[in-house]
Amino acid sequence: MTIRHVVSWKLATSDESERAEQRAAVKAGLESLPATIPEILALEVGVDALSADNFDVVLISNFADEAALQRYVEHPDHQRVAAYIRSVVGARSAVDFRV
Repeated sequence: MTIRHVVSWKLATSDESERAEQRAAVKAGLESLPATIPEILALEVGVDALSADNFDVVLISNFADEAALQRYVEHPDHQRVAAYIRSVVGARSAVDFRV
């Protein structure tokens, strides 16, 4: 059964130009991962388009099973992108569920 991994981030900055740059960097970083991490079955990244009160970025990705998700989490390329995200994020939420 497939594991769907959904993560949302709220950026820490209140400066709108900085927020736009960080949103784009987070999106680009996450979207680069399928090229080097074969465990990713599907990956979609969305940037909020409607409200400054919403979370800024969402990741929706699919993995064959929990072991594949764990290999993704531990992969050096994921670790590099995650380190940048942690450096700019004020809040995070995540849900992993079976589909």
